[in-house]
Amino acid sequence: MHIVLAANPETEQPWVTDAVADLVRQTGATVAVVAVDELESEHLAPLPRSVYHERAERAATAAVARLAAAGIEATSAVLPGRPAEQIIRFAGEHRADLIVAGSSVRPVVAQRLLGSVPLTLIEKAGRPVLVVTRPVTG
Repeated sequence: MHIVLAANPETEQPWVTDAVADLVRQTGATVAVVAVDELESEHLAPLPRSVYHERAERAATAAVARLAAAGIEATSAVLPGRPAEQIIRFAGEHRADLIVAGSSVRPVVAQRLLGSVPLTLIEKAGRPVLVVTRPVTG
């Protein structure tokens, strides 16, 4: 089994990485982490591409490091462009059996206007997608 973990450059979601670590321990799966810089066209962006790329790189590195701390080896990649499209392409290239992503961090209004990466993955990936929500503490 091969899992693709979609690391979110907008926010840290360690519980998603922990869920992948649990799946790997239970199944013996391999893991590839992908983070997408979320920048389609640099000339329309308020910041240089390097800023977006660095955020994506930090997200991928953090996920790989957290998996390594759990004793799990993972590869990583940082890609440019639209997140859902790139994650789906990456999963196809890596013949992923499962894509794991965190739930959307966008407010509901923004999700309706801009879309939700996890929902788009579920709708268009053509393979199983597991969306992990933030654990409830209390």
